[in-house]
Amino acid sequence: MGTVEETLKCPACQDLFTDPVKLPCGHDFCLTCIQTVCEEGPLFCPECQILLPSSLTLEIDLSLQNRVKEFMMKTSTEAKSSTICCDHCIETPSEAIKTCLTCDASLCQAHALLHQQRSALWDHTVVDVTQDLLSFKCKEHRDELKLFCLEDRVPVCCLCVLVGTHKNHRVTQLHDACIDLKNMLETTVKQLLQMRCEAENAIKDLEFMYTQTANSSADFRERISDKYNRIRVVLDGDERLMMQIIDAEEECMSEWLESQRGIVEAHIKEIDNLRRSSKLLLQETHDLTFIQQITAQDMCDPPKLTPIQKLDKELCEPDKMRTVEKLVDELSVALSQYFPRMWSYLSCPSLDLKTAHPKLEISQDGRQVCWGEQPSGGPPTTRPYDSQYSIFSEKSFTSGRHYWEVIVQEKPYWLIGITSGPVIGDLDLKHSGPGVNKTSWCIYHGEGQYMACHDTQEKQLNVGKKVRKLGILVNLPKGELSFYNADTMTLLHSFCVECKEPLFPLLNPCIDVNGLNRQPLTMFWIKDPWDWSVNTDGGDETFSKLS
Repeated sequence: MGTVEETLKCPACQDLFTDPVKLPCGHDFCLTCIQTVCEEGPLFCPECQILLPSSLTLEIDLSLQNRVKEFMMKTSTEAKSSTICCDHCIETPSEAIKTCLTCDASLCQAHALLHQQRSALWDHTVVDVTQDLLSFKCKEHRDELKLFCLEDRVPVCCLCVLVGTHKNHRVTQLHDACIDLKNMLETTVKQLLQMRCEAENAIKDLEFMYTQTANSSADFRERISDKYNRIRVVLDGDERLMMQIIDAEEECMSEWLESQRGIVEAHIKEIDNLRRSSKLLLQETHDLTFIQQITAQDMCDPPKLTPIQKLDKELCEPDKMRTVEKLVDELSVALSQYFPRMWSYLSCPSLDLKTAHPKLEISQDGRQVCWGEQPSGGPPTTRPYDSQYSIFSEKSFTSGRHYWEVIVQEKPYWLIGITSGPVIGDLDLKHSGPGVNKTSWCIYHGEGQYMACHDTQEKQLNVGKKVRKLGILVNLPKGELSFYNADTMTLLHSFCVECKEPLFPLLNPCIDVNGLNRQPLTMFWIKDPWDWSVNTDGGDETFSKLS
C-alpha cells in the first residue's frame, strides 16, 4: 500500500492530492500548490522546471481525485476494522484499552476504571487490550494461566496442577517465577559481560602474538642471513631451506592464531546475541508475556556457556626459529656434521581419502584430518586410538630416508606413526590396529602423557617441553624410526624397524568427546622444497669432503 500512497502524493507538499491538476508536462500537483508557484513568478513545473504558458487553464483531474478518495476510504475502513471496541458500550461503541481475562471482555477507559473500583472484581486479571485471549489461557482447560510449573518450565492453570498433565508437579506463582527468572537473567547478563571482557582481552593477546610472531620472524631472518653471508659458497641451498622453514613456521602460526581469533570472535558474537536477547526480555513488564517469551526461547535456566580459554603464550614461542639460528651457529663450527639435515628430507605426504574412517573429515588439499562426528552412546570406554579412526598417506616407501612433520599444537589426543597398511580380514581391531601390532610404530599423546606404542607394548616417554609439532624420520637403510619434537629437534624415541612390506605414514586424530578434541592434525609443509640429492650433485659425499 505504501507504493500506491506515494503515487497519490503531491510532489510539492508531500501530502495526498487536494483538487489535483495535471500540467502539460504530465506532472500532477494540488491546485493550491501550483497556484502558489504562479504567484511567485512565471508559471513552471516544480518537477521538470519547464516553463508553462501564462494562459494555461488549470482544471481538476477528476479521475485522480476519485482515486485519492477511494484510497482514503479504504484506509479509514482498515483502521476501523483493527480497532477493538468496548464490550460494555452498547449505544456508542468506544475503543477498548484493557482486556479482562477473567470476564473475557474488552474495556474502554471508563469501564476499565469502573472494573478496578468494584471490590468484587479486584481479583480479576486485567491486561492491555488484546484480541488473542487464548494466548493468556490454558489451551486444554481454557482457564487463566496463573502458575508456573518448575519441572516442565511452562505457565499452567490451576486445573493442570489438580487434574491435568502437571499433576503432582512442583509449581509456583507466575509472578514469583517471573522474579526468579529475571534475577537469573540479570546474573547471566553480568556473567556475559565478564566473559565478553575476557574475550576482548584474548583478542588483544592474539594481536600481540601476531605482532610478536612477525617481529620475531623479521629479526631471525636478518640474523640468520648475516651468518649465511660468511659461509655462502657452500650453504646457498641450506639457507634457502632455513628461510622456507621460517616462512612455513610463520604461516602455520598465523593460521593457528587466526583460527583462535575466529573462536574468540564467535564467543563474542554468541555472548552479544545472548545479552541482546536477555536485555530485550528484561524490558518486558508483563509477567505472563515475559514467561512465555523466556520459555519460548528456552532461557529459563542459566545458559551453559563455554568458558573463555586462556591462551598459552608459549604456543607462540619462536622455538623453531631459535633452532634454525642455533643450527646455523653449530654449522659454522662443524659444517660436515650437520649435512644433510633431517629437514633436507622434509616432505608432506598427501592423505589418502580412501583409507579414512567415514567419521573423519579430510581437507581438500589432503593436509589436514580431524574428527567429524560425535560418537553415539556417550563417552568412549576405551582409549581414543583403540577405535581405529585412522587415515594413511597415498604413497608408501620401502627404502631410503624420509622425514615429515605433523602439527598437533594444543590437541589433547592424537596418534601418529607408520604402519604396513590397513588391517585385512575379520581380525579383532582392538588387538590388531595401529600401535598394537607387529608392523606399526606410533607415538600416542593423551592427557599430557606421551606413549611409544608397538606390538601391544607401551612405553611412557619423558618429554620436557610440550610437543607442538611431531617430526618423524624413517631411515630404512639403518632400520631406524625416530620421533622428534620438530620445533627443537629433540629426540623423543627411536624404534628398530624390521619390516619388508611397504610402510605408510599414519595419522589418527582420535575421537572427540564434548567438543574438546575437534582440532585437526596438519601436515607441515614448505613451498618448493629443496631437493638435496640433486642440488648438491653427490648428496652426503659432497659434505664429507668439507671436513
